[in-house]
Amino acid sequence: MTASPAADAAAALLSDLVAHGVRDLVLAPGSRSQALALAATALHRAGALRLHVRIDERVAGFTALGIARESGAPVAVVCTSGTAAGNLLPAVMEAFHAGIPLLLLTADRPPELRGIAANQATIQPGIFGPFVRWAHDAPVPGDGTDTGLGRRAIDAALGLSGTGLPGVAGPVQLNLPYREPLSGEVAVQAE
Repeated sequence: MTASPAADAAAALLSDLVAHGVRDLVLAPGSRSQALALAATALHRAGALRLHVRIDERVAGFTALGIARESGAPVAVVCTSGTAAGNLLPAVMEAFHAGIPLLLLTADRPPELRGIAANQATIQPGIFGPFVRWAHDAPVPGDGTDTGLGRRAIDAALGLSGTGLPGVAGPVQLNLPYREPLSGEVAVQAE
């Protein structure tokens, strides 16, 4: 199996998050987020990340919220595309009001597959409205670069940059569109 742009981008992003202090990732698996799931699994096996799998996105959101509340460190939560992201909203609202750093990694369809009446699809960029410190709709891997995205997301989640109240932690959304093939060889680098 050869690498795919989705697999390379997912591995680079998660490695960047780990390099900047993320130690826990909660995964609600799905097809569009498989590159993120495989990269997280590889980092877990390398001992660089604790991976927590939850089948239900709402449970995943609250699991991440609890870990972040207890540790004080940013925790990533991954979900697949479509209405799955909407199930994170209750935990996102709690994190916003309590000042808890969450990194919402919402896998998405590429722009050409948005708004074409596909099932299990919704408008994901900005879905969490005012309840995030920063939201970013990343470019599709291969269409552009977005270097330093992990660090920027962590800084915003910790209240060091982004929108909202300066110095106040909270949730951040990285909307991550991927094209087929969604997976390939996983090449992550654990620090």
